Amino acid sequence: MDRRVHDHAEVLVDWSARVEAGDDVVVSVAEGAHGLAVAVAEKLGERGANPLVTYDSDEVSRAYLAAHDGEFSTGEHELAMVENADVYLRLGGGRNTSALADVPGEARQAHSRATAPLREARMETDWVSTVHPTRSLAQQAGMAYEEYREFVYDAVLRDWESLAGEMAEMKEVLDAGSEVRIERERTDLAMSIENRTAVNSAASVRYDSHNLPSGEVFTAPHATEGEVLFDVPITVNGKRLRDVSLTFENGEVVDFSAEANEDELETVLDTDEGARRLGELGIGMNRGIDRFTDNVLFDEKMGDTVHLALGRAYDACLPEGEAGNQSAVHVDLITDMSDGVMEVDGEVVQRNGVFRWEDGFEG
Repeated sequence: MDRRVHDHAEVLVDWSARVEAGDDVVVSVAEGAHGLAVAVAEKLGERGANPLVTYDSDEVSRAYLAAHDGEFSTGEHELAMVENADVYLRLGGGRNTSALADVPGEARQAHSRATAPLREARMETDWVSTVHPTRSLAQQAGMAYEEYREFVYDAVLRDWESLAGEMAEMKEVLDAGSEVRIERERTDLAMSIENRTAVNSAASVRYDSHNLPSGEVFTAPHATEGEVLFDVPITVNGKRLRDVSLTFENGEVVDFSAEANEDELETVLDTDEGARRLGELGIGMNRGIDRFTDNVLFDEKMGDTVHLALGRAYDACLPEGEAGNQSAVHVDLITDMSDGVMEVDGEVVQRNGVFRWEDGFEG
């Protein structure tokens, strides 16, 4: 086995999830992530944790959703499992990135709403999501398999403590700010971040960060006004969205379009009331990610990007006792800032993808 698989498992268990002896750990393993699961199991054994391994397959999910009558239940047995877990690890990496493409949107919406308590329960654990490089993901990224493995491990096996220090400056700017404005081609968007707390997402639950790789600073915007173009293609529920345009008034999407799979965008927006509002503003800062791969786990962390998520807001960004945007979905859409400007309270923080504290910034 590639030594880097073991290194990946070590970062996941030790740095990201901070697993301790006696922790009850649910490990959700995708079809193609067997090798990483073996390495993770070894690390959990060394730590004296208690793993429970589940199988996660988009093809299995497709068969279930396509055959069901649409009256879904929460699944109390699965809820009990998650509620009794200390840590939840999701190891992604399937065989077909479009396995769910032909499942009717109504079925996916109904299932998403019914299983919302499961997602809430997972978020109460020390949960971390990562991905094992597979041939299907390499194909989706337009890369040779060997090339894709190099890309993944360059993004995952970082000096995360050092990167956390670099990203702290962006967190300070957002925590002190009241309004963020983004301007570029077909984009002029303003959103309030007043009374919000930004998360320095350095791939560890210690930082309220739950993705590996990570490398972003995110917060929960509100009172969004204007229009935005998302020109980075992204696959949602097996369908590739391209050149998504959204118009906001009073914080809500009032108009939308997409050059490809507009019907899937509409399905997302119609999931529930919260799906037409933003739950996240994320600023990519991982310079180890140097190309788009049609995988949001990587693409949204790229240093020249900003992403906005339709749907659920994260509690870590909100004042204690305040409920942010609620939704059964959290769908990230990405815009390339290599030709744009981001301002916080009227001051330029990033121009053409370069932050003001980086070499090459032009004020």
